[in-house]
Amino acid sequence: MKEQKSILEAYRVTDKARKMALATVVRVRGSSYRSPGARMLITDDGKWTGSISGGCLEGDALRKARQVMSTALPVAVTYDTSEESNQNLGISLGCNGIIDVLIEPVDTNRPHDSIALFQQMIHGREPVAMATVFSNGRLQGEKMVLRANLERIVTFSVSALTDAVSNDLVRCFDTHRSEARTYVVEGEPFEVFVELIQPAVSLMIFGGGFDARPVSQLAKSLGWEVTVTDECVAHIAPIFFPTVDKLSLCQREFIDRDFNITPYTACVLMSHNYEYDRDVVRKLLSSPTPYIGILGPRKRFDKMLAEYAKEGVQLSSDDHHRIHSPIGLDIGAETPDEIALSIISEIQSKFAGRSGGFLKYRTAPIHPRNGENDQVFKQVYLRGENPGIAEGQR
Repeated sequence: MKEQKSILEAYRVTDKARKMALATVVRVRGSSYRSPGARMLITDDGKWTGSISGGCLEGDALRKARQVMSTALPVAVTYDTSEESNQNLGISLGCNGIIDVLIEPVDTNRPHDSIALFQQMIHGREPVAMATVFSNGRLQGEKMVLRANLERIVTFSVSALTDAVSNDLVRCFDTHRSEARTYVVEGEPFEVFVELIQPAVSLMIFGGGFDARPVSQLAKSLGWEVTVTDECVAHIAPIFFPTVDKLSLCQREFIDRDFNITPYTACVLMSHNYEYDRDVVRKLLSSPTPYIGILGPRKRFDKMLAEYAKEGVQLSSDDHHRIHSPIGLDIGAETPDEIALSIISEIQSKFAGRSGGFLKYRTAPIHPRNGENDQVFKQVYLRGENPGIAEGQR
């Protein structure tokens, strides 16, 4: 969602007298730098926000976008980067992939305009599923958008296509898979890009100590929404957290009342106060957060479990799966900045459904290809059988 936010901000500050176009990667066959759903906003003065590749395709996409701005008609462009030398682009790519890109004019007065639809989605805290026709000239650029409650925001002008795509959009909420699909409606083929657009990750940091500051800064650099809360007002002075979205003085017993914790909220406990962390975790167990990270040694969490057991509080297997103690990936972190990188990397891997291992040991493509399942690869440790733990968490 960060890319969409950046694109919307660029659109907001751009003179509306300028013509604009939006480029979207809709299908990848083979390898590519960006996966389907990557976007780039282009203005008629040659500026762009976002990207559709590692810099290889943007120049040609800009030229194609000028055509789209001139005609006000969308076009689909196929880039074949499987050859070392692509004479059409005049550059050496060798990415071994075929990339389909839809470039469409920006006109927020149209019901199917991507920018207009993103403006409706951006403040939502639930995912939406969107389908875009990218190959059929008659409906090219038309969209269907479905909320998580199955409410339809916009539909195709051909009702039979709406009916044909509906089940795949609903299924998208479960599979979290974005892919191009072909539908034949009344004898006419339609190539449609189906994607799930998820809310930005929100991060709640419990405890405003000095080591929470780099965590908040790194999270904000990724476009996450960040809240810092503490029971001590001195710990949450704005001067310490100038970039966060919310600073909150909140007693532990009111956490479930004062905060909206969703399946897209990661919770990190960094208070260094055992009793506070124990009581906060007890509150978080009844929340839908998929990630609870606790700074400190493993024996600290073991002590919590013993106390919970005496109270009759039993953690489920799902609870053990979402609680991370010690917190973070094993990258040898020692300093606050390094530990922040370890924590944010673990949260990213959690929400992406990845294990955080070395990419060179991954046997599947880095980005799942069209119609393929993802595969989590093995962890590899360099120092014996047991993973290392950051000094502050031993």
